[in-house]
Amino acid sequence: MQSATVRELDAKSFAQFLHTSAEPVLVDFWAPWCGPCRAMAPRLDAVADRFDGRVEVRKVNVDEATGIAAALQVRSIPTLMLFDKGEPIAQLVGLQTEQQLSDWIVKSISQR
Repeated sequence: MQSATVRELDAKSFAQFLHTSAEPVLVDFWAPWCGPCRAMAPRLDAVADRFDGRVEVRKVNVDEATGIAAALQVRSIPTLMLFDKGEPIAQLVGLQTEQQLSDWIVKSISQR
């Protein structure tokens, strides 16, 4: 079984992807210099595999997409935002375990 890939979104692809995705989209706002962000990466990979076909998982480098981070008021990283049909429906800040991420996704999606 091939694992789901957590792909990077940039300023050009961000809005288009969010509005055209059939599934909810989990976006990890991160930066390469952020230790907790690097620690989150394998957990996001695992969550992407677990929710493959139900939730798309993507990353946005806040150093390269400052406009997106500012528009969404991302003040700390890692910040995780869950979008549905292009609209943010939930936000989580800080390093999370794989189980915490999974529980948060399930709860957020069930409340929409």
